Amino acid sequence: MRPRTRSPPTRRRRSPPGRTEPTGASRARRRAEETSVDRIAHPWGPRTPYAAGSPWPRRTDRHLAPGTREEDVERWVPSASLLHSNGDAMDIAVARGEIVGVRGRASDRVNHGRLGPKDLFGWQANAPRDRLTRPLVRERGRLVDCDWDRAMNLIVRRSKELLERQGPDAVGFYTSGQLFLEEYYTLAVLARAGIGTPHLDGNTRLCTATAAESLKQSFGCDGQPGSYTDVDHADAIALFGHNVAETQPVLWMRMLDRLEGPTPPRLLCVDPRPTPVARRATVHLAPRLGTNVALLSALLHETIRTGRVDRVFVERHTIGYEELAARVERCTPRWAAGICDLPAAAIQEAAELVGGAERLLSTVLQGVYQSHQATAAAVQVNNLHLLRGMLGRPGAGVLQMNGQPTAQNTRECGADGDLPGFRNWQNPRHVADLARVWNVDPERIPHDGPPTHAMRMFREAEEGSLRMLWISGTNPAVSLPELERVRAILGRDSLFTVVQDLFLTETAHLADVVLPAATWAEKRGTFTNADRTVHLSEKAVDPPGEARPDLDIFLDYAERMGFTDRDGAPLVAWHDAESAFEAWKRCSAGRPCDYSGLTYARLRDGDGIQWPCPDASSPGTERLYTDGFPWAAPEVCESYGKDLATGDPVGPATYRARNPHGKALLRAADHTPPGEDTTAEHPLQLTTGRTLYHFHTRTKTGRVPQLNAAAPDVWVEMSRRDADERGLAEGDLVDVSTPRGSVRAALRVTGLRDGVVFLPFHYGYWDTGGAPEDADARRAANETTITDWDPVSKQPLFKIGAAQVTLVTRAGGHPSPAPTNTASAPDDPEPVPPTTGGPAAEASSDA
Repeated sequence: MRPRTRSPPTRRRRSPPGRTEPTGASRARRRAEETSVDRIAHPWGPRTPYAAGSPWPRRTDRHLAPGTREEDVERWVPSASLLHSNGDAMDIAVARGEIVGVRGRASDRVNHGRLGPKDLFGWQANAPRDRLTRPLVRERGRLVDCDWDRAMNLIVRRSKELLERQGPDAVGFYTSGQLFLEEYYTLAVLARAGIGTPHLDGNTRLCTATAAESLKQSFGCDGQPGSYTDVDHADAIALFGHNVAETQPVLWMRMLDRLEGPTPPRLLCVDPRPTPVARRATVHLAPRLGTNVALLSALLHETIRTGRVDRVFVERHTIGYEELAARVERCTPRWAAGICDLPAAAIQEAAELVGGAERLLSTVLQGVYQSHQATAAAVQVNNLHLLRGMLGRPGAGVLQMNGQPTAQNTRECGADGDLPGFRNWQNPRHVADLARVWNVDPERIPHDGPPTHAMRMFREAEEGSLRMLWISGTNPAVSLPELERVRAILGRDSLFTVVQDLFLTETAHLADVVLPAATWAEKRGTFTNADRTVHLSEKAVDPPGEARPDLDIFLDYAERMGFTDRDGAPLVAWHDAESAFEAWKRCSAGRPCDYSGLTYARLRDGDGIQWPCPDASSPGTERLYTDGFPWAAPEVCESYGKDLATGDPVGPATYRARNPHGKALLRAADHTPPGEDTTAEHPLQLTTGRTLYHFHTRTKTGRVPQLNAAAPDVWVEMSRRDADERGLAEGDLVDVSTPRGSVRAALRVTGLRDGVVFLPFHYGYWDTGGAPEDADARRAANETTITDWDPVSKQPLFKIGAAQVTLVTRAGGHPSPAPTNTASAPDDPEPVPPTTGGPAAEASSDA
């Protein structure tokens, strides 16, 4: 019998009189009573159960600053979440020119009013005293204040010098998954057609590159096939390396409400950690790290063996079935059990769950994307849905998830290693069409080889050919692998580094110029979530000091550089966010991510609209591939594909010969062992990941009191058996070492798979007062990770490595700082106080 999740304890209170109603709300008043819950202790809030095929009930979550009543709120400003990829719609409460809280938007298609902990409390990150407010330049080894003219003139002078001496390949741009669509598009235009450099990528390379690549490999182009509403209809949900409870908590709320309803779906969880998903799963598989392809091959084998292939769908809509069937013929559950170190019966049970489903929804995230054979494994999930015909209808879909809030926009706009509008760099017609949109000669757009991915850019900086790197909205000195190497690269005298950010991050400390940027709620723009839902985020408050929106900074740079089109007019002709959006619409027209039917006015009045939206009468598109795979045709596809083992690009002639009619591709792959395996010196497998209460490198969430208190410092997780073998106990301070470096952390003993250790990746050095070389300050997980990447997506392998754990000092009765209500829950809860937030973490909900 499936264990049931209890609703959190609640406290009822009367709604304040004279409250401000939600903008555009159809209700005349809110319920007279609402519940108040500590959303650190109970992050998913109260349950609203519902049945399959029914609409998800609404529940409005809200949190206001202490002492603020709703009648104190002067206006509510529409926006959406910026600390994960779910795209939860919210309204920002403003009073006296400051943000004083948020509430979920009940009418929105994504969250139906719900907010997760980072949504509810994260807005406080806008206002710390250590925000950057003036540009900084390096003088005699120190960063000193200056004005904008001096900072921008220095950047422009260095840009022009490098272009004259070495050409466009000397300049590179490394951006974020947290800017707005309008900013990514402007950056893509000035980088590709202004500078003419192939070096443009985002830190989405670290979190979502495999999602994009797997979709291109299977369907010919990027774009999420499924929709969050598939949760409402599925009778089985399979989560592959996706701890949705912590990475997209509102999506997990939706799943929890289905699980608590009268027709709950069955859950398959593939994860080495005992996540909240694993605890609710019908089947939980915790395979050996680096064996995802073997496990998925066994599921495909069983699907074929048991006759559960939708032969009509496969014949009509796919190619490659015979090769796939032949490759997985030997991949029995018993065969996979030996590789994955799992019981064959458990694999068989998982195969029965996915094979017997009438409406299967699968989700995939970093446990696949940041691991060995990342794209090959993600493609096998697509294969599973293609074999079963589980695409394009309610409850039958794939969500190749994103990690960051605007990762989808980097991909659409060409700011992550592709051309804008999902155009194919190998297709001359696509390049010519983009040149037409920009009114430049096609030769001006670099396309003689693949756009440079981030890992290659840093290597070229290390080798000295890349001489200027402009980093916007990200912190590679904590987020990239093998940090000692990364710090050395960023500190090279030969590399001129520009950092555009909110705070003096670990990366900004190494920069030559630091530009203070505005952030969410301080600027206007759109962003698109993981299921293609577009939201408009309005400006609520002014940025501090002289901080500027990223768009304004890019526009200023383009003007100072004098970029022009073929007629001598300004290359970047727009002047603000809305005109940039209109320019993007022209670029996206006729492409898979068509925004033509969207306007700021329509987004302002609506509640999230999914692309493609080709005209003003279109309501948006809930699911792709409802009748075939039109974007897989040779003349329109975004990619001709790559070899899944080597990453070598497939040529256009080969693709046309293989797939002349544009069908989905069933792509086979053989399991191969990881490049780094355990040894006597490093006998444990190391994996890294995220936690519920923090985002990226904590530059924002580490400054939010409720979130920081919930997970204030780094920890390491081990199983009880592994801890006992080493004489270790809860809270002991240990060193986690690999061939590349070490991290010092307090031990949490959990139900983690034996032989595996886990480190959260969020923690850096900005709030320790120490330096990376100090043993007591070494808490960044990426000191230990390997410089290696998937051959297809070029995504780093943060979840594969060999490690050792040794004692530094005994705990003395002090437990690890790890949260107790997430995947890091202790296996023995008795000596560990539960994670709570107290009155400051209370948020109200009505349903």
